[in-house]
Amino acid sequence: MAEYKLITTEGRAKRGEFKTVHGTIQTPVFMNVGTIAAIKGAVSTVDLHEIGTQVELSNTYHLHVRPGDKVVKQLGGLHEFMNWDRPILTDSGGFQVFSLAKLRKIKEEGVYFNSHIDGHKIFMGPEQSMQIQSNLASTIAMAFDECPSSVADRDYVQKSVARTTRWLKRCKDEMARLNSLPDTINKDQLLFGINQGAVYEDIRIEHAQAISEMDLDGYAVGGLAVGESHEEMYRILDEVVPHLPQNKPTYLMGVGTPANILESVERGVDFFDCVYPSRNGRHGHVYTNHGKMNLFNAKYELDSKPIDEECQCPTCRHYSRAYIRHLLKAKEMLGMRLCVLHNLYFYNHMMEEIRDALDAGNFAAYKKMRLEGFEEGKINGNR
Repeated sequence: MAEYKLITTEGRAKRGEFKTVHGTIQTPVFMNVGTIAAIKGAVSTVDLHEIGTQVELSNTYHLHVRPGDKVVKQLGGLHEFMNWDRPILTDSGGFQVFSLAKLRKIKEEGVYFNSHIDGHKIFMGPEQSMQIQSNLASTIAMAFDECPSSVADRDYVQKSVARTTRWLKRCKDEMARLNSLPDTINKDQLLFGINQGAVYEDIRIEHAQAISEMDLDGYAVGGLAVGESHEEMYRILDEVVPHLPQNKPTYLMGVGTPANILESVERGVDFFDCVYPSRNGRHGHVYTNHGKMNLFNAKYELDSKPIDEECQCPTCRHYSRAYIRHLLKAKEMLGMRLCVLHNLYFYNHMMEEIRDALDAGNFAAYKKMRLEGFEEGKINGNR
């Protein structure tokens, strides 16, 4: 079912479209993060349509713990459950297993750990992750992997990556089995593999080459934006992305700021996700073409302008900085909601502009203009 069509390139930057059973995704794309099948900040799937969201991202681990993937399956899968008719990508749960679990034991078969909610024991391995994601019936399932620390020693990273490769083979076999079962909701569920290797270029490259041979539906670069510098992240992307198939989607997991996205598009990445726009929005930090603003600042108390006068989001079309600041100061949920809506629209619209720039062959000029605007905002104290 899946088909990735490369429309044009500019240097390493890719402009494509990815056909799935739940609709065609125009890339580069920013996936809006709804970890537990909802965007934090009281944003509905009706809102997501209005602000131009193409893909919603939910999390396997969190939905397995609550309400339970079997519950979601009984209710018709995630699309029915959350009333969303466009593509959904589910993260495998691997990152949460390693970041949330204080007590865990990694073995060849998988990981034994305790729930962060009530401490009950859970086992998750490649097969279990695929089974949960099949129950959720997402469009794209992510392979179960270990995300080693960016400061882990070389020997540990090598062993971890070798195990992740073995786990990926098991994920692929289990996904094929599940897609053939009569009671599977989405028999066209896709599988993306994940490149790991911390900040060791040679391990990353070797792993990219190994997983490329498995002919998966797409490939992600994981284990970045977890403590290393932006420069290190860009260096790894420069080295690794050329070793991933150009005729498949390339997904950089958990990244990032608008500047990070522009730099990564230039390096050949076309799928992104990050909690920044929703998390920052809930704290009154909003993105504009001239940098980030903190609406809690007193200077906005009497400011009748919208957050961004160039923006056509529902928030900027109807509300002022002063009003939103009042809502935030009063701890009124509407203030959070309006900021999150604005930020997600900003990201979605920036991706649309990136696609238009690639179509027109002037992405380099667009990137320069945007980065200069962000920098100018910093210099002029747009906080």
